[in-house]
Amino acid sequence: MANFFLDNKDLQFQLGNPELRKIVELKERNFTLKDRYELAPQNFEDAMDNYRRVLEIAGEVCGDVIAPNAEGVDHEGPKVVNDRVVYAPGTAQNIEVVTKAGLGGMTLPYEYNGLNFPLFCFVMANEMVARADAGFENIWGLQDCAETLNEFASEELKKMFLPMVSEGATCAMDLTEPDAGSDLGAVMLKATYDEKSDRWLLNGVKRFITNGDGDIALVLARTEEGTTDARGLSMLVYDKRDGGVKVRRIENKLGIKGSPTCELVFTNAPARLVGDRKMGLIKYVMSLMNAARLGIGAQSVGLCEAAYREALKYANERAQFGKPIIQFAAVSEMLSNMKAKLQGARALLYETTRFVEIYKQYTHISHERSLEAQERQEMKFYNRLADGFTPLVKLFSSEYANQLAYDAIQIHGGSGFMKDYPCERLYRDARIMNIYEGTSQLQVVAAINSITKGTFLEQIRVYEAADYSEAMTPIKTRLVDLRIKLEEMIARVEALDKEKAGYKDFHARRLVETAGHIIITYLLARQAGVSDQYLDSARIFCKLAEAKVTEAYTYVMRSGVEDVDLFKAVEKDEIC
Repeated sequence: MANFFLDNKDLQFQLGNPELRKIVELKERNFTLKDRYELAPQNFEDAMDNYRRVLEIAGEVCGDVIAPNAEGVDHEGPKVVNDRVVYAPGTAQNIEVVTKAGLGGMTLPYEYNGLNFPLFCFVMANEMVARADAGFENIWGLQDCAETLNEFASEELKKMFLPMVSEGATCAMDLTEPDAGSDLGAVMLKATYDEKSDRWLLNGVKRFITNGDGDIALVLARTEEGTTDARGLSMLVYDKRDGGVKVRRIENKLGIKGSPTCELVFTNAPARLVGDRKMGLIKYVMSLMNAARLGIGAQSVGLCEAAYREALKYANERAQFGKPIIQFAAVSEMLSNMKAKLQGARALLYETTRFVEIYKQYTHISHERSLEAQERQEMKFYNRLADGFTPLVKLFSSEYANQLAYDAIQIHGGSGFMKDYPCERLYRDARIMNIYEGTSQLQVVAAINSITKGTFLEQIRVYEAADYSEAMTPIKTRLVDLRIKLEEMIARVEALDKEKAGYKDFHARRLVETAGHIIITYLLARQAGVSDQYLDSARIFCKLAEAKVTEAYTYVMRSGVEDVDLFKAVEKDEIC
């Protein structure tokens, strides 16, 4: 029997992070919840034991059910029957098993029948599910939509919908439309208030909706008549049982084929308002998207794990010229780089999750009582870090998912191009990860403020000031040099941006990726001081980081304002 938690030492290491104690104490309100809820842990050790037991169950479900079903689901896919989605048989079995295992509502409060687990555990479960089948992660992982309801909906709506999620109801985010993809401010699905039913009636079309026929949907709609921008948009919640929505079609996708990506037609579909009118995009979708980016980070890391394992297994089994191909330097180097990127992306994922978790818990506590001055300061601090690190982890992990899937096929050689091996499915599944929930280019746009406002540099200096093991001291010295290069790059870009508008945008990705490479190396170096299993990856990733930063530094320092117009020349090209 396979268990995707027990066979992964890196996940178990992350669960042992001593900084989890603060998160658990905040989540359990210093363990006062035990007096009100039977399932609440008595203390930190009891909580960690609960988390480990459930993660072991999740790991078993992933290894014994979801992973074996992945190939069949990819082949069969979902269908539209009588305007409804019918899942592939393997997907239907997956949903049944995870529901029976009690893996719904992982982060939701006890009062809504949730497990009240930290986001850390949910992200970890997401990663394991994605390793088993990235397409199914898109269905199961969307339960994080419930967190938006938990944070912003009325108590009436929370009591109505959150227990449904805890009991296994599936969710969807109905945001994009045929003419509103990344530009969600252009959403035109109309919401009209009906006094008789005290509901909002939705009319219009949504497109590219993941798990679009889910039981519960958060819908971005235009409630303010005559508006055309973000100020006219509100967030509503729709219950599939109320009717009024038809699935027009399921998109025929390159990958993640088990996850139905739907075009939906709304015809007087009744829905309920979440929070305040006009705040749908400005406030609620931004929160929803940050959670989604963290989810794609977990999905990407899970796929990285699957790709690395497939490549490692094949390299040990495949013999050429009298020896396993893993003994050839070109292959062993490729695998070593894959492992370093995998562990680096995972380190960034759980560091980011920690920042998001602490900020979110203080937000929930602020609804229960007034925060003390130190708590308000901490909430503001972690909110700033969460805003910067969330697009960073989505950028790096999704790009690495594509790189590792590519390398896995390369190590398989011609066999990897055939459907006989899972790596070709992983390759197709990976391609969407640096596109949906905001392309890599949009992640850079979201992260560049953390460069110009100093958030990344401040955190890099925090890492720099920490103590490291003797083995990692040379790494730290090299990272200080890279930080100085980053500062020089930022100074030059900001100076020339005053001369030529758009110069900062032109170099934004180089600056953001430089900060990311430095941060990930520090995280691996920190882990290497605790466990020898990260020594090699820290050293290897440092070499990769130095090469990438040097390339970016050379480009930026030799670039002038004329380059902005040089690369705009393509805009004049004509297509015959």
